[in-house]
Amino acid sequence: MRASGLTDVRFGPRVDTFAGADGEKNARKFGTYGYPIKALRP
Repeated sequence: MRASGLTDVRFGPRVDTFAGADGEKNARKFGTYGYPIKALRP
């Protein structure tokens, strides 16, 4: 991300984005989570 010119890159806490979705069982099996990302473009 920094190589693309973004600065101050920050990752937030993991989020269970598949809770209640059709693919929830597979997401649990593979430990899949979403992470919010915040970055600035100068």
